[in-house]
Amino acid sequence: MRKAVVFDLGGTLMEYRGMPLNWDEYYYKAFQNVSEKNHLDLEEEEIIKACDILKAYNPRNCKREEEIVPEIIFEDATAHWSRRPATETIINDFFAGMKLVACVFDYARDVLEKCKASGLSAACLTDLPNGMPDRIFRPAIKELEPLFDLYVSSQTCGYRKPNKKGLEYVAEYFGIDALEILFVGDEKKDEDTAANAGCEFKYIADFLKEWN
Repeated sequence: MRKAVVFDLGGTLMEYRGMPLNWDEYYYKAFQNVSEKNHLDLEEEEIIKACDILKAYNPRNCKREEEIVPEIIFEDATAHWSRRPATETIINDFFAGMKLVACVFDYARDVLEKCKASGLSAACLTDLPNGMPDRIFRPAIKELEPLFDLYVSSQTCGYRKPNKKGLEYVAEYFGIDALEILFVGDEKKDEDTAANAGCEFKYIADFLKEWN
């Protein structure tokens, strides 16, 4: 019996408009923005090396499941810079340079409200973009977050999908068995996460057909 519905976010309930799954090609301009905003006058080689290090951390490239805090990632990526501002400043200006535009899908609020009306607990489980802190990501879902009983990110639970730890974290929070969770997503790794945790899974397109 279902007791909770857990939603992936990116590609399921929202997206960053125009952004591909892998953001590698945007790293250079983002680091350029850090250099310009802080008057660092970085050499091209310094920026390229930072991009290469950041790409090596990117789970789309290395398939890591254990999450790494953004401060460690960006400290490593920029340790070679001749001039370097505070790590928090680097992170802020890097993602500002991405010029991200968050878009919540039209059906998202309705789906969450229907879940709540049905007596089901609602949670989200999302892998954060490489090196992005929760504090930068969460404003993208500010209109949806009040409808969730629980927000879980890869930083919250310490693991990325398809590791089952995120869904186990949700199950423990609600005091239920993983078998009582329906996980809704849009990628194969979401399906694999559900399988690893032993819970039900539906792709978002199929879930919407069921609930409409």
